[in-house]
Amino acid sequence: MSINQTLKEYKIFNKSCYGLPEVLDNSIEAVITDPPYGISYQNNYWDKDLPNKQIWQDCYRTLKPGAFCAIFSSVRLMHRLMVNLEDSGFLIKDVMFWAYLNGMPKSRDIALDIDRELDVESKKIGTYKYVQGYKKNGADSYKTSHEKNIFEPVSELGVLYKGAGLGIKPAYEPIILIQKPIEQNLTVAQNIIKHGTGALNIEQTRIPYDRGESKVGHNPHPDGRVTSNILRTDTLNDGYDKFFAVPKVRQHADDFNNHPTLKPVELMHHIVKLLTWEEQIILDPFMGSGSTGISSLILKRNFIGYELDKDYYDIAERRISNAVTDLNIPTLF
Repeated sequence: MSINQTLKEYKIFNKSCYGLPEVLDNSIEAVITDPPYGISYQNNYWDKDLPNKQIWQDCYRTLKPGAFCAIFSSVRLMHRLMVNLEDSGFLIKDVMFWAYLNGMPKSRDIALDIDRELDVESKKIGTYKYVQGYKKNGADSYKTSHEKNIFEPVSELGVLYKGAGLGIKPAYEPIILIQKPIEQNLTVAQNIIKHGTGALNIEQTRIPYDRGESKVGHNPHPDGRVTSNILRTDTLNDGYDKFFAVPKVRQHADDFNNHPTLKPVELMHHIVKLLTWEEQIILDPFMGSGSTGISSLILKRNFIGYELDKDYYDIAERRISNAVTDLNIPTLF
């Protein structure tokens, strides 16, 4: 029996997502997922390559006509992923930008490399301490403290290039918004009537007006502006924040969650509300530590998730189980 015939609230699988054999054709209302970016993030084995585009073909098969998807990506390889999505039959609708101010620069001082190439010893000017790793099961011992030397260039060319690097600080993450085409020969309205898919849930994601702010536009909506394709982590002190703002996750938020690319549940709330309505089914083929599932359950959606890595699956199961307990949701386990 397929999962879609028995699904009450959620089901998660500790297995590869490829094929999605448990999921019926044309049965899912949305895919929201954070797949591997193919950039070897923090040298994690699961991020060596982009996913095989078979999974997007699998998602296309299981989605209802007109269904939307939100696919997280990286600036560097977003274009490759978009080609794979288009090749699988999806329409590229937009790219949302999750903007934040606390990205990690991926660079180094090239001036010190120049000193080494010129066989010149750089000058030590001090030390600093840093902590590497994440908490595991709430234990600080999982973190390792290091002391590192601070150098400055000495060679003439090194001094000229002091502080030069290889990249700028990342301040946003792209989220590709795609859609499976509506059923042939149907209008959008007819597709919604038949399948319950084909439009975005604008009303649930409006940006409220600031306190005391005059309504804007020729026919302003009482609940606020239409959400934009910029999802902002921090206000940038430019007056009223007209974009949806959500904080980036810090690793101490969940003592037992050591997933390095954890997405804020509040961010997932916004995307879940934008792409779906209550009681619809959301699929996440790269579930990670389960933020999409938690958001889906809190917002009264059904959820199907896949995660191959046992450690991350266990984290997701624990987080979702905690949410189930808090919300008094029936489980299929």
